[in-house]
Amino acid sequence: MTGADSRTEDLLRELAPQVLGALVRRHGQFHLCEDATQEALLAAATQWQANGPPDHPRAWLNTVATRRLLDLMRAEASRQEREDRVAAATPQSELLSAPADEPPLDSDDSLALLFGCCHPGLSVPSQIALTLRAVGGLTTAQIAAAFGVPEATMAQRISRAKQDIRASGPDLTVPAEPERTQRLRSVLHVLYLIFNEGYTTTSGEDLTAPALSQEAIRLTRWLHRLLPSDSEVTGLLALMLLTDARRAARTLPDGSLVPLAEQDRGIWDRQLISEGTALITAALPVGRPGPYQLQAAIAAVHDEAATMADTDWRQILSLYDILVAIAPNPFTTVNRAVAVAMVHGPAAGLDIIAGLAADKRMSRHHRLIATQAHLLELSGDTSAAAASYREAARYATSLPERRYLSLQAQRLSPRA
Repeated sequence: MTGADSRTEDLLRELAPQVLGALVRRHGQFHLCEDATQEALLAAATQWQANGPPDHPRAWLNTVATRRLLDLMRAEASRQEREDRVAAATPQSELLSAPADEPPLDSDDSLALLFGCCHPGLSVPSQIALTLRAVGGLTTAQIAAAFGVPEATMAQRISRAKQDIRASGPDLTVPAEPERTQRLRSVLHVLYLIFNEGYTTTSGEDLTAPALSQEAIRLTRWLHRLLPSDSEVTGLLALMLLTDARRAARTLPDGSLVPLAEQDRGIWDRQLISEGTALITAALPVGRPGPYQLQAAIAAVHDEAATMADTDWRQILSLYDILVAIAPNPFTTVNRAVAVAMVHGPAAGLDIIAGLAADKRMSRHHRLIATQAHLLELSGDTSAAAASYREAARYATSLPERRYLSLQAQRLSPRA
Protein backbone atom coordinates (compact mmCIF):
# COMPACT_ATOMS: atom_id res chain seq x y z
CA MET A 1 0.00 0.00 0.00
CA THR A 2 1.41 3.41 -0.95
CA GLY A 3 1.54 6.34 1.46
CA ALA A 4 -1.32 8.05 -0.39
CA ASP A 5 -3.44 4.89 -0.25
CA SER A 6 -2.76 4.55 3.46
CA ARG A 7 -3.71 8.17 4.13
CA THR A 8 -6.94 7.72 2.16
CA GLU A 9 -7.82 4.56 4.10
CA ASP A 10 -7.09 6.26 7.43
CA LEU A 11 -9.26 9.23 6.47
CA LEU A 12 -12.16 7.02 5.40
CA ARG A 13 -12.04 5.00 8.60
CA GLU A 14 -12.03 8.21 10.63
CA LEU A 15 -15.00 9.62 8.72
CA ALA A 16 -17.07 6.41 8.61
CA PRO A 17 -18.74 6.71 12.04
CA GLN A 18 -19.26 10.45 11.59
CA VAL A 19 -21.13 9.96 8.32
CA LEU A 20 -23.17 6.98 9.48
CA GLY A 21 -23.99 8.62 12.82
CA ALA A 22 -25.24 11.76 11.12
CA LEU A 23 -27.25 9.76 8.58
CA VAL A 24 -28.95 7.65 11.26
CA ARG A 25 -29.68 10.69 13.42
CA ARG A 26 -31.37 12.43 10.50
CA HIS A 27 -33.16 9.54 8.80
CA GLY A 28 -33.28 6.56 11.16
CA GLN A 29 -33.29 3.12 9.46
CA PHE A 30 -29.89 1.94 10.67
CA HIS A 31 -29.70 -1.03 8.29
CA LEU A 32 -30.27 1.13 5.19
CA CYS A 33 -28.04 3.94 6.40
CA GLU A 34 -25.25 1.46 7.10
CA ASP A 35 -25.49 -0.03 3.61
CA ALA A 36 -25.53 3.44 2.07
CA THR A 37 -22.50 4.53 4.09
CA GLN A 38 -20.54 1.43 3.11
CA GLU A 39 -21.25 2.04 -0.56
CA ALA A 40 -20.15 5.66 -0.22
CA LEU A 41 -16.92 4.51 1.43
CA LEU A 42 -16.25 2.05 -1.38
CA ALA A 43 -16.88 4.76 -3.97
CA ALA A 44 -14.54 7.11 -2.16
CA ALA A 45 -11.81 4.48 -1.87
CA THR A 46 -11.82 4.15 -5.66
CA GLN A 47 -12.19 7.79 -6.64
CA TRP A 48 -10.02 9.40 -3.95
CA GLN A 49 -7.08 7.11 -4.52
CA ALA A 50 -7.18 8.01 -8.19
CA ASN A 51 -7.88 11.75 -7.89
CA GLY A 52 -7.15 12.61 -4.26
CA PRO A 53 -9.70 13.57 -1.57
CA PRO A 54 -12.12 16.43 -2.30
CA ASP A 55 -11.95 19.73 -0.46
CA HIS A 56 -14.76 18.64 1.85
CA PRO A 57 -14.38 14.86 2.29
CA ARG A 58 -17.05 14.40 4.93
CA ALA A 59 -19.57 16.45 2.98
CA TRP A 60 -18.72 14.41 -0.14
CA LEU A 61 -19.43 11.19 1.76
CA ASN A 62 -22.61 12.61 3.27
CA THR A 63 -23.88 13.56 -0.19
CA VAL A 64 -23.07 10.21 -1.81
CA ALA A 65 -24.42 8.24 1.16
CA THR A 66 -27.65 10.23 1.20
CA ARG A 67 -28.15 9.72 -2.53
CA ARG A 68 -27.55 6.01 -2.11
CA LEU A 69 -29.98 5.91 0.80
CA LEU A 70 -32.66 7.38 -1.44
CA ASP A 71 -31.91 4.71 -4.05
CA LEU A 72 -32.21 1.95 -1.48
CA MET A 73 -35.48 3.27 -0.19
CA ARG A 74 -36.90 3.62 -3.70
CA ALA A 75 -36.02 -0.04 -4.24
CA GLU A 76 -38.38 -0.94 -1.42
CA ALA A 77 -41.71 -0.12 -3.01
CA SER A 78 -43.60 -0.94 0.15
CA ARG A 79 -41.64 1.77 1.94
CA GLN A 80 -42.57 4.67 -0.30
CA GLU A 81 -43.65 6.73 2.68
CA ARG A 82 -40.21 6.48 4.23
CA GLU A 83 -38.64 7.59 0.95
CA ASP A 84 -40.86 10.65 0.92
CA ARG A 85 -39.82 11.52 4.47
CA VAL A 86 -36.14 11.31 3.58
CA ALA A 87 -36.58 13.34 0.38
CA ALA A 88 -38.56 15.99 2.24
CA ALA A 89 -36.01 16.19 5.03
CA THR A 90 -33.02 16.57 2.69
CA PRO A 91 -32.65 19.89 0.84
CA GLN A 92 -31.82 19.33 -2.85
CA SER A 93 -29.00 21.85 -2.59
CA GLU A 94 -27.32 19.56 -0.06
CA LEU A 95 -27.51 16.66 -2.50
CA LEU A 96 -26.03 18.63 -5.38
CA SER A 97 -23.06 20.37 -3.82
CA ALA A 98 -20.86 20.34 -0.76
CA PRO A 99 -21.15 23.26 1.65
CA ALA A 100 -18.43 25.82 1.60
CA ASP A 101 -17.83 25.45 5.33
CA GLU A 102 -18.21 21.96 6.75
CA PRO A 103 -19.83 22.01 10.19
CA PRO A 104 -17.63 20.96 13.09
CA LEU A 105 -17.80 17.32 14.17
CA ASP A 106 -20.70 16.59 16.44
CA SER A 107 -18.92 13.93 18.48
CA ASP A 108 -22.21 12.75 19.98
CA ASP A 109 -23.20 11.30 16.58
CA SER A 110 -20.16 9.05 16.52
CA LEU A 111 -20.30 8.24 20.21
CA ALA A 112 -24.01 7.47 19.99
CA LEU A 113 -23.30 5.13 17.09
CA LEU A 114 -20.74 3.24 19.17
CA PHE A 115 -23.19 3.00 22.09
CA GLY A 116 -25.87 1.71 19.70
CA CYS A 117 -23.62 -0.93 18.13
CA CYS A 118 -22.64 -2.15 21.61
CA HIS A 119 -26.18 -2.09 23.00
CA PRO A 120 -26.50 -4.72 25.77
CA GLY A 121 -29.64 -6.05 24.09
CA LEU A 122 -27.58 -7.32 21.15
CA SER A 123 -25.58 -10.53 21.17
CA VAL A 124 -21.81 -10.16 21.59
CA PRO A 125 -21.11 -11.41 18.01
CA SER A 126 -23.57 -8.78 16.74
CA GLN A 127 -21.89 -6.08 18.81
CA ILE A 128 -18.44 -6.99 17.48
CA ALA A 129 -19.54 -7.23 13.84
CA LEU A 130 -21.44 -3.93 13.94
CA THR A 131 -18.64 -2.11 15.73
CA LEU A 132 -16.01 -3.18 13.21
CA ARG A 133 -18.19 -2.43 10.19
CA ALA A 134 -20.19 0.62 11.25
CA VAL A 135 -17.75 2.35 13.61
CA GLY A 136 -14.49 0.94 12.32
CA GLY A 137 -15.41 1.42 8.67
CA LEU A 138 -14.04 -2.01 7.73
CA THR A 139 -15.52 -3.84 4.76
CA THR A 140 -16.99 -7.31 5.12
CA ALA A 141 -13.93 -8.74 3.34
CA GLN A 142 -11.56 -7.02 5.77
CA ILE A 143 -13.43 -8.26 8.83
CA ALA A 144 -13.60 -11.79 7.41
CA ALA A 145 -9.86 -11.78 6.74
CA ALA A 146 -9.10 -10.55 10.25
CA PHE A 147 -11.18 -13.35 11.80
CA GLY A 148 -9.92 -15.94 9.32
CA VAL A 149 -13.39 -16.91 8.06
CA PRO A 150 -14.88 -16.92 4.54
CA GLU A 151 -16.34 -13.62 3.41
CA ALA A 152 -19.74 -15.28 2.92
CA THR A 153 -19.71 -16.42 6.55
CA MET A 154 -18.93 -12.94 7.81
CA ALA A 155 -21.57 -11.44 5.48
CA GLN A 156 -24.17 -13.68 7.11
CA ARG A 157 -22.95 -12.68 10.56
CA ILE A 158 -23.20 -8.99 9.73
CA SER A 159 -26.63 -9.50 8.19
CA ARG A 160 -27.82 -11.16 11.40
CA ALA A 161 -26.30 -8.32 13.40
CA LYS A 162 -28.27 -5.75 11.40
CA GLN A 163 -31.42 -7.82 11.82
CA ASP A 164 -30.77 -7.84 15.56
CA ILE A 165 -30.37 -4.09 15.75
CA ARG A 166 -33.43 -3.60 13.55
CA ALA A 167 -35.54 -5.92 15.71
CA SER A 168 -34.26 -4.54 18.99
CA GLY A 169 -34.58 -0.96 17.85
CA PRO A 170 -31.89 0.39 20.21
CA ASP A 171 -31.89 4.15 20.53
CA LEU A 172 -28.81 5.53 18.78
CA THR A 173 -28.31 8.35 21.24
CA VAL A 174 -25.87 8.84 24.07
CA PRO A 175 -27.90 7.87 27.16
CA ALA A 176 -28.01 10.02 30.26
CA GLU A 177 -26.43 8.94 33.52
CA PRO A 178 -26.50 6.45 35.13
CA GLU A 179 -27.37 4.41 32.05
CA ARG A 180 -24.46 5.92 30.14
CA THR A 181 -21.96 4.43 32.60
CA GLN A 182 -23.64 1.04 32.37
CA ARG A 183 -23.71 1.12 28.57
CA LEU A 184 -20.09 2.23 28.45
CA ARG A 185 -19.16 -1.07 30.09
CA SER A 186 -20.57 -2.90 27.07
CA VAL A 187 -18.60 -0.64 24.73
CA LEU A 188 -15.35 -1.28 26.60
CA HIS A 189 -16.05 -5.01 26.77
CA VAL A 190 -16.52 -5.23 23.00
CA LEU A 191 -13.30 -3.31 22.32
CA TYR A 192 -11.51 -5.56 24.83
CA LEU A 193 -12.80 -8.70 23.08
CA ILE A 194 -11.73 -7.40 19.67
CA PHE A 195 -8.24 -6.68 20.98
CA ASN A 196 -7.90 -10.06 22.67
CA GLU A 197 -9.00 -11.95 19.56
CA GLY A 198 -6.33 -10.10 17.64
CA TYR A 199 -3.64 -10.67 20.26
CA THR A 200 -4.32 -14.41 20.64
CA THR A 201 -6.74 -15.87 18.13
CA THR A 202 -9.15 -18.50 19.40
CA SER A 203 -8.57 -20.75 16.38
CA GLY A 204 -6.59 -21.07 13.20
CA GLU A 205 -2.96 -21.39 12.17
CA ASP A 206 -1.78 -17.92 13.26
CA LEU A 207 -1.27 -16.96 16.88
CA THR A 208 -2.29 -13.36 16.28
CA ALA A 209 -4.51 -11.28 13.99
CA PRO A 210 -2.76 -7.89 14.11
CA ALA A 211 -5.48 -6.12 12.10
CA LEU A 212 -8.01 -6.74 14.89
CA SER A 213 -5.71 -5.58 17.68
CA GLN A 214 -4.73 -2.46 15.76
CA GLU A 215 -8.38 -1.66 15.04
CA ALA A 216 -9.26 -2.10 18.72
CA ILE A 217 -6.42 0.26 19.67
CA ARG A 218 -7.49 2.81 17.05
CA LEU A 219 -11.11 2.78 18.24
CA THR A 220 -10.08 2.98 21.90
CA ARG A 221 -7.80 5.94 21.15
CA TRP A 222 -10.76 7.61 19.45
CA LEU A 223 -13.02 6.84 22.43
CA HIS A 224 -10.35 8.22 24.77
CA ARG A 225 -10.32 11.49 22.81
CA LEU A 226 -14.10 11.70 23.21
CA LEU A 227 -14.08 10.73 26.91
CA PRO A 228 -10.65 11.82 28.19
CA SER A 229 -11.75 12.03 31.83
CA ASP A 230 -13.10 8.46 32.04
CA SER A 231 -10.42 6.52 33.90
CA GLU A 232 -11.60 3.10 32.70
CA VAL A 233 -11.41 4.20 29.05
CA THR A 234 -7.88 5.39 29.81
CA GLY A 235 -7.15 2.12 31.59
CA LEU A 236 -8.31 0.03 28.64
CA LEU A 237 -6.18 2.02 26.21
CA ALA A 238 -3.17 1.65 28.52
CA LEU A 239 -3.80 -2.09 28.83
CA MET A 240 -3.91 -2.53 25.05
CA LEU A 241 -0.72 -0.54 24.50
CA LEU A 242 1.22 -2.28 27.27
CA THR A 243 0.13 -5.68 26.03
CA ASP A 244 0.59 -5.04 22.32
CA ALA A 245 4.11 -3.78 23.05
CA ARG A 246 5.19 -7.44 23.41
CA ARG A 247 3.72 -8.62 20.10
CA ALA A 248 6.99 -8.83 18.14
CA ALA A 249 8.54 -11.10 20.80
CA ARG A 250 5.60 -13.51 21.08
CA THR A 251 6.43 -15.61 18.02
CA LEU A 252 9.47 -16.99 16.22
CA PRO A 253 9.91 -16.42 12.47
CA ASP A 254 8.08 -19.70 11.82
CA GLY A 255 5.08 -18.54 13.88
CA SER A 256 5.87 -20.67 16.93
CA LEU A 257 4.64 -19.31 20.27
CA VAL A 258 7.18 -17.83 22.70
CA PRO A 259 5.96 -17.64 26.34
CA LEU A 260 6.48 -14.49 28.38
CA ALA A 261 9.36 -15.97 30.39
CA GLU A 262 11.37 -16.70 27.23
CA GLN A 263 10.67 -13.56 25.21
CA ASP A 264 13.43 -11.26 24.02
CA ARG A 265 12.48 -8.14 25.95
CA GLY A 266 14.89 -6.12 23.88
CA ILE A 267 12.42 -6.11 20.99
CA TRP A 268 9.44 -5.02 23.08
CA ASP A 269 8.09 -1.70 21.82
CA ARG A 270 9.40 0.80 24.36
CA GLN A 271 7.41 3.68 22.89
CA LEU A 272 4.13 1.84 23.50
CA ILE A 273 5.30 0.88 26.99
CA SER A 274 6.12 4.49 27.83
CA GLU A 275 2.78 5.72 26.51
CA GLY A 276 0.81 3.01 28.29
CA THR A 277 2.66 3.53 31.56
CA ALA A 278 2.04 7.27 31.45
CA LEU A 279 -1.67 6.70 30.83
CA ILE A 280 -2.16 4.27 33.69
CA THR A 281 -0.03 6.34 36.05
CA ALA A 282 -2.33 9.31 35.40
CA ALA A 283 -5.55 7.27 35.64
CA LEU A 284 -5.00 5.25 38.83
CA PRO A 285 -5.11 8.15 41.33
CA VAL A 286 -8.46 9.35 39.88
CA GLY A 287 -11.33 7.75 41.76
CA ARG A 288 -11.71 4.06 42.45
CA PRO A 289 -9.62 1.81 40.14
CA GLY A 290 -11.65 -0.36 37.79
CA PRO A 291 -10.77 -3.72 36.25
CA TYR A 292 -9.13 -2.31 33.10
CA GLN A 293 -6.95 0.02 35.13
CA LEU A 294 -5.86 -2.84 37.38
CA GLN A 295 -5.06 -5.09 34.42
CA ALA A 296 -3.08 -2.24 32.87
CA ALA A 297 -1.16 -1.77 36.11
CA ILE A 298 -0.30 -5.50 36.12
CA ALA A 299 0.84 -5.28 32.51
CA ALA A 300 3.00 -2.27 33.38
CA VAL A 301 4.76 -4.19 36.16
CA HIS A 302 5.56 -6.99 33.70
CA ASP A 303 6.78 -4.54 31.06
CA GLU A 304 8.99 -2.65 33.50
CA ALA A 305 10.93 -5.80 34.50
CA ALA A 306 14.21 -6.20 32.63
CA THR A 307 14.02 -9.98 33.02
CA MET A 308 11.47 -12.49 34.28
CA ALA A 309 13.50 -12.82 37.48
CA ASP A 310 13.22 -9.06 38.06
CA THR A 311 9.41 -9.13 38.01
CA ASP A 312 7.81 -7.71 41.15
CA TRP A 313 5.45 -10.64 41.76
CA ARG A 314 4.33 -9.37 45.16
CA GLN A 315 3.04 -6.17 43.58
CA ILE A 316 1.34 -8.18 40.83
CA LEU A 317 -0.29 -10.43 43.43
CA SER A 318 -1.57 -7.41 45.35
CA LEU A 319 -3.11 -6.03 42.17
CA TYR A 320 -4.71 -9.40 41.37
CA ASP A 321 -6.15 -9.58 44.89
CA ILE A 322 -7.95 -6.28 44.28
CA LEU A 323 -9.00 -7.30 40.76
CA VAL A 324 -10.51 -10.60 41.92
CA ALA A 325 -12.38 -8.78 44.68
CA ILE A 326 -14.00 -6.15 42.44
CA ALA A 327 -14.42 -8.16 39.20
CA PRO A 328 -14.46 -11.92 39.89
CA ASN A 329 -13.63 -13.96 36.81
CA PRO A 330 -12.28 -17.51 36.52
CA PHE A 331 -9.58 -16.48 34.04
CA THR A 332 -8.42 -13.72 36.38
CA THR A 333 -8.22 -16.36 39.12
CA VAL A 334 -6.06 -18.54 36.84
CA ASN A 335 -3.66 -15.64 36.36
CA ARG A 336 -3.68 -14.91 40.08
CA ALA A 337 -2.76 -18.57 40.75
CA VAL A 338 0.49 -18.01 38.84
CA ALA A 339 1.26 -14.91 40.92
CA VAL A 340 0.48 -16.83 44.10
CA ALA A 341 2.85 -19.60 42.99
CA MET A 342 5.64 -17.11 42.28
CA VAL A 343 5.25 -15.54 45.72
CA HIS A 344 4.24 -18.46 47.96
CA GLY A 345 5.34 -21.49 45.96
CA PRO A 346 3.77 -23.73 43.30
CA ALA A 347 1.77 -25.80 45.81
CA ALA A 348 -0.21 -22.70 46.82
CA GLY A 349 -0.95 -21.93 43.18
CA LEU A 350 -2.00 -25.53 42.50
CA ASP A 351 -4.50 -25.36 45.35
CA ILE A 352 -6.23 -22.48 43.55
CA ILE A 353 -6.19 -24.37 40.26
CA ALA A 354 -7.73 -27.41 41.94
CA GLY A 355 -10.61 -25.27 43.15
CA LEU A 356 -11.21 -23.91 39.65
CA ALA A 357 -11.18 -27.40 38.13
CA ALA A 358 -14.51 -28.06 39.84
CA ASP A 359 -16.06 -25.25 37.77
CA LYS A 360 -17.64 -26.85 34.67
CA ARG A 361 -16.91 -23.68 32.67
CA MET A 362 -13.19 -24.17 33.26
CA SER A 363 -12.52 -27.88 33.79
CA ARG A 364 -11.73 -28.49 30.10
CA HIS A 365 -10.31 -25.12 29.18
CA HIS A 366 -6.78 -25.38 27.85
CA ARG A 367 -5.60 -22.29 29.73
CA LEU A 368 -6.51 -23.75 33.11
CA ILE A 369 -4.92 -27.11 32.30
CA ALA A 370 -1.80 -25.47 30.80
CA THR A 371 -1.37 -23.37 33.94
CA GLN A 372 -1.72 -26.50 36.03
CA ALA A 373 0.99 -28.14 33.91
CA HIS A 374 3.30 -25.15 34.37
CA LEU A 375 2.87 -25.15 38.15
CA LEU A 376 3.33 -28.92 38.34
CA GLU A 377 6.60 -28.52 36.45
CA LEU A 378 7.71 -25.81 38.86
CA SER A 379 6.93 -28.16 41.75
CA GLY A 380 9.15 -30.85 40.23
CA ASP A 381 6.40 -33.28 39.21
CA THR A 382 7.44 -33.52 35.57
CA SER A 383 5.43 -36.67 34.85
CA ALA A 384 2.14 -35.08 35.93
CA ALA A 385 3.14 -31.86 34.16
CA ALA A 386 3.68 -33.72 30.87
CA ALA A 387 0.26 -35.36 31.18
CA SER A 388 -1.37 -31.99 31.80
CA TYR A 389 0.42 -30.41 28.85
CA ARG A 390 -0.86 -33.21 26.61
CA GLU A 391 -4.40 -32.73 27.91
CA ALA A 392 -4.22 -28.96 27.40
CA ALA A 393 -3.03 -29.49 23.83
CA ARG A 394 -6.11 -31.63 23.09
CA TYR A 395 -8.43 -28.80 24.10
CA ALA A 396 -6.52 -25.91 22.49
CA THR A 397 -8.17 -24.60 19.30
CA SER A 398 -5.31 -22.30 18.27
CA LEU A 399 -2.76 -24.34 16.31
CA PRO A 400 0.32 -22.41 17.60
CA GLU A 401 -0.85 -22.92 21.18
CA ARG A 402 -1.56 -26.59 20.52
CA ARG A 403 1.89 -27.11 19.01
CA TYR A 404 3.58 -25.33 21.92
CA LEU A 405 1.73 -27.40 24.53
CA SER A 406 2.50 -30.64 22.68
CA LEU A 407 6.19 -29.73 22.55
CA GLN A 408 6.21 -29.08 26.31
CA ALA A 409 4.67 -32.51 26.89
CA GLN A 410 7.33 -34.12 24.69
CA ARG A 411 10.10 -32.22 26.45
CA LEU A 412 9.05 -33.57 29.85
CA SER A 413 8.16 -37.11 28.74
CA PRO A 414 10.79 -39.79 29.51
CA ARG A 415 12.67 -40.93 26.42
CA ALA A 416 12.16 -44.53 25.40
